[in-house]
Amino acid sequence: MVEIKSVLAFDFGLKRIGVAVGQSITKTAQPLPLLNAENGAPQWEQVQQLIDQWQPQLLVVGVPVHMDGTEQDLTRFAKRFGNRLHGRFYLPVEWVDERLTSYEAESILDDLNYKQSNDKIGVDSVSAMLILEQYFREH
Repeated sequence: MVEIKSVLAFDFGLKRIGVAVGQSITKTAQPLPLLNAENGAPQWEQVQQLIDQWQPQLLVVGVPVHMDGTEQDLTRFAKRFGNRLHGRFYLPVEWVDERLTSYEAESILDDLNYKQSNDKIGVDSVSAMLILEQYFREH
């Protein structure tokens, strides 16, 4: 079995998709610039550029669910996005429950007095970082 070293994670949204990259060896992640999306579809060329740059062996997609664990409307769109990633780039996709990651990301950014208008890394990409760190903790 090949050891996974580089991983890209996505916090799916219909208008924005947060992205983070991490390393399984150190189990650390960092946020990357957001991808703009139209009805949940990113510009796939931008995703290809990320894959070319980071050479991930795995993609992780956050799955939005209600606090009781039941699916919400966005859940099926996030799963479709993950399936499209797999179909386009032939990389394995893992799913992570993303409950409360946006709330935690907002708290982190508030603590840093971060102003989202400063650059393209915002709540969604910090959420993707948290999703990836959760994946590392669970695996």
